[in-house]
Amino acid sequence: MVELTPQQEESCSNPPADYSDLKALFLNCTLKKTGNLSHTEHLMDVSMEIMRRNGVRVDYLRPVDFTLPFGVYPDMTEHGWDKDDWPAIQEKVMAADILVVGTPIWLGEESSVCRVTIERLYGNSSILNDAGQYAYYGRTGGCIVTGNEDGVKQCAMTVLYALQHLGYSIPPQADAGWIGEAGPGASYADEGSGGPQNDFTQRNTTFMTWNLLHMARMLKDAGGIPAHGNQRAAWAAGCRFDYPNPEYR
Repeated sequence: MVELTPQQEESCSNPPADYSDLKALFLNCTLKKTGNLSHTEHLMDVSMEIMRRNGVRVDYLRPVDFTLPFGVYPDMTEHGWDKDDWPAIQEKVMAADILVVGTPIWLGEESSVCRVTIERLYGNSSILNDAGQYAYYGRTGGCIVTGNEDGVKQCAMTVLYALQHLGYSIPPQADAGWIGEAGPGASYADEGSGGPQNDFTQRNTTFMTWNLLHMARMLKDAGGIPAHGNQRAAWAAGCRFDYPNPEYR
């Protein structure tokens, strides 16, 4: 079990709502396969623990463990690749109310695995929901970044922009991160790094987690984003919202 700070424990002791019907998916875009230490995972553990304490069903994957071809189509085996594990991951994405993308920092940017993950998410962005909106509507997104060089905000900008562009709702302060001393030095989970005790990092991770929970709760209770002014079929039919169009059904 992940050890939470006293403030984090207190926030879980008296939640303002029931979150037990929510599902969250954490995609850790580390370059390391499962079985190897991931500092990003250790910070994601804090957010996942807060969610689990509130009854959220949490799923966690490292995309690097899977065969994920480059490309922006739902299934790349239809475009010349022999194997593509993304369709199975996409099912988990669509089952989740909350998506948190984690990435390490390399040369000031998100990892190559993170970039491929975003591209594969994009490959399904044209799918529509039952209301005729893009299928990611009604879901909430956030990100977690770790490293020992500058780039937390740069990576967060890239990831959060991509998620909102695909249709995710991004709550306030939906990112959290930790960087140690710039240059070669201790990473988040290293002994003596100070990461797990860093008040700024723990505060932002807690704020991010609760804001994701609040936004997901509001969206689920509201039935998602209202389907008005954002339906692709209506636009293609020439409909201009708030004006009658008898040809559109």
